[in-house]
Amino acid sequence: MADNKTLKDIQGEVHEYISQFKEGYFSPLSMLARMTEEVGELSREVNHRFGEKPKKATEEENSIELELGDILFITACFANSLGIDLTEAHDKVMHKFRTRDANRWTKRDTES
Repeated sequence: MADNKTLKDIQGEVHEYISQFKEGYFSPLSMLARMTEEVGELSREVNHRFGEKPKKATEEENSIELELGDILFITACFANSLGIDLTEAHDKVMHKFRTRDANRWTKRDTES
């Protein structure tokens, strides 16, 4: 696939990958548990890099980038299994933030 993948491309690539297995997608509850695990792993990596808890010498080398990738993968699995278009979901969320939070934060000066 191209370097500039869309969410639709990502969802399609994940679906193609999962479709090769008889088991298919996990149940929504199992995927939520998996997502929770991945967010926990991301939290651990962020804490190691920016927090007060350094990694033990025996711990595997990992990265925030890979943990975010795992979260993106499970998010695409979750959405695919429920027939949700992540681009549409993103557009709806951005509309919500642009309207609900339009004046919530101090905007940057655009003339700088």
